[in-house]
Amino acid sequence: MKKPLPNTKCTVKLRKSEYREEWYLIIESYPVFAYPGAKPSRHKEALNRTVTTPVWDKSRPSRPKADGSVSYKPKRDINGVIVCRSDMDNEACRYADKVRALRQREYDNAALYTDNEAEQAAQNERSMQNFIPYFKQVSEKRHRNSSDSIIINWGRVYELLKIYANGDTILFRDIDLSMIENFKFFVLYAPKGGNK
Repeated sequence: MKKPLPNTKCTVKLRKSEYREEWYLIIESYPVFAYPGAKPSRHKEALNRTVTTPVWDKSRPSRPKADGSVSYKPKRDINGVIVCRSDMDNEACRYADKVRALRQREYDNAALYTDNEAEQAAQNERSMQNFIPYFKQVSEKRHRNSSDSIIINWGRVYELLKIYANGDTILFRDIDLSMIENFKFFVLYAPKGGNK
């Protein structure tokens, strides 16, 4: 059975500032589904960039305002990037378009991955994490209220892990039976006191 694609589209838009004669660059994504079967929603992401010199396309009016005045959509170049009179504003618009392309790729890839592929990608990301800080975090969390001797033993193993790694990292993906055996022999003959 074919998996339905959400066809989420990301667009760079301008929002007028209430206080100054400037426009905020935002990325608007629609439709965005929080979970399968949810109603579509509109997601807006602020880019913390403003422009002051957009060029308006007089041939493309936007919706009329409540007072009856008409505003226009911003002019875009052949690649869809908003055009401004200032070089600095044009640079901000190119930045916004690059972020838009990144978000578009994220939505497209999320739609193409199955749940198993997404879990595999998350597992691959976790396998690139350093084990040593994780070990320290787990020991502090699990043995917060343990006796001093247990806390000292966990602290000693943490120090030995750092010595074994030569101050470098031990990635989760590198932990296998061979590495565990090597570490076991290292602990048996480890320097006393934790120093080399």
